[in-house]
Amino acid sequence: MVPARQPEAKWRRLADHLNFLYETEGAGPMLDSLERRLRAHSLRPPPTAGPLDAGDAVLITYADQLRGPEAAPLEVLREFLAARADGLISGIHLLPFYPSSSDDGFSVIDYRRVDPACGDWEQVHALAQDFRLMVDAVINHASARSEWFQAFQRGDDAYADYFLTMDPRSDLSRVIRPRDLPLLTAVDTSGGTRHLWTTFGPDQFDLNFSNPQVLLEILDLLLFYVGQGAQFIRLDAIAFLWKQPGTTCLHLPQTHAVVRLIRTLLEIAAPWVRLISETNVPHAENLSYFGDGTDEAHLVYQFALPPLVLHSLTAGEASRLTGWAAELRLPGERVTFFNFLASHDGIGLRPVSGILEEAELQKLLELTQARGGGISHRRGQDGAASPYELNINYLDALSPPGEMETDPSRSAARFLVAQAIMLSLQGLPGIYFHSLVGSRGDRQGAERSGRLRSINRQKLDADALEAELADPHSLRSRIFGGYAHLLRARRSHPGFSPGAGQQVLDLGPGVFAVLRQDAGSGRRVLCVHEVAGQAAAWPLQTRAGRGVDLLGRGLVDLRSVHLAPYQARWIDLDRDGPA
Repeated sequence: MVPARQPEAKWRRLADHLNFLYETEGAGPMLDSLERRLRAHSLRPPPTAGPLDAGDAVLITYADQLRGPEAAPLEVLREFLAARADGLISGIHLLPFYPSSSDDGFSVIDYRRVDPACGDWEQVHALAQDFRLMVDAVINHASARSEWFQAFQRGDDAYADYFLTMDPRSDLSRVIRPRDLPLLTAVDTSGGTRHLWTTFGPDQFDLNFSNPQVLLEILDLLLFYVGQGAQFIRLDAIAFLWKQPGTTCLHLPQTHAVVRLIRTLLEIAAPWVRLISETNVPHAENLSYFGDGTDEAHLVYQFALPPLVLHSLTAGEASRLTGWAAELRLPGERVTFFNFLASHDGIGLRPVSGILEEAELQKLLELTQARGGGISHRRGQDGAASPYELNINYLDALSPPGEMETDPSRSAARFLVAQAIMLSLQGLPGIYFHSLVGSRGDRQGAERSGRLRSINRQKLDADALEAELADPHSLRSRIFGGYAHLLRARRSHPGFSPGAGQQVLDLGPGVFAVLRQDAGSGRRVLCVHEVAGQAAAWPLQTRAGRGVDLLGRGLVDLRSVHLAPYQARWIDLDRDGPA
């Protein structure tokens, strides 16, 4: 239970945010409502709460990722994780598990229910006891079938201003869109035809945050999620939250103010909970959601990483990745990056705008299509369609056609060195379920649904997956075993903790190298990754004569470090013999 209006400074900060958002000095009634809502929730840290360290890694998965003959998918998933992922991952990001009408969960009908097809809250709570739980706050929009939208359509006064209506003659030419779809959707209501804002599609109606009651409802929802065991709140598509005609409607000051308000509320009510912003935008814009390092998101998705790693391993040189990573800086000790390579979405291209040249981007488009993927487009301010993301499984994207059948060991090695790069970087790693178990793209699924993103969203039969993982010769087994080895090595060294220092080294275009150092113990680990598919060797300028390879467990002579094609070596520089 939180004492009334304690700590006072943070309540004053809440008032400041509210006054800015609604251009009034009358935040009192909203604060009173917030206080009542907060007291209605019983918020206690789950047993897994605490500081992040080198053992932390988050699995990104659908609640119904695995299907079994009898048990609910959430229970099947928990059984799989208990059997296969013990000691490998510490957190689980459950993609939207609420009743939904489209977009694989991101068009939410009821934010406070678990889709019965997935399971129930008891099964979510069970996962939250064993793992740090991340849940999605899909708060930019709600489903056409939601109770809120149904009430709006029938003219319920309480919901009359819940959604964003717009005169279709308005000048919206500056609005930045993530989709090649109409921005406004005509809807029949009890008061006649209305045109509503639909950033992501005609089934997803944008909420109107200029209505204070919408914000209060959403804040109460976030407290509800914390009460269910969430330790991470993922702010889905947060950059588009606030709309103001005549602007781009992207990253508006009001949007950042809402993020700061949520951060402040959580510091009052549940200081163990971390906010993570999801903004698939150019890199510098993405980092703006750290705020000053203390007042906005605790974690920011590293959206430039997936296309840069893909470019490095398909072009056979890491210069772009090295140059970009060398410039990474965190604005404070209380924030970190959320590093990932694959997710339920595609590989975004906007984050590498200004980092990769046009010819390099074109090569990524060509290899995606040659390797069985597709390209999603968005409509720019000039009305022209431009590539927005690559829709392809990450393993497929890295593998030349036919190689996985003729030389699976090479495909597996290339894929695993990509994952090793991601795991070596400063931040918290996020691992998509299909990457962990070595899945290929589901082309038939994409054809059936008519949606390109479905290529990377296949649901799996649990028994069939277990059979493939049990076969030591299968591609799945090779990749899962290799990934498990990387994760065990990572958790063994404090230099991989999210807050450990990072120095990116330029050891030539065929190698990506990063030196990590734990501030507390001073221990260092040098991570080197071969990206050109060729054996490499070089002398390392260091006072240490030799170190221990955490991945190979052998001694490394630092006067001549050797790498096999697509090999990763993580070298403990403060040991020169077995532990």
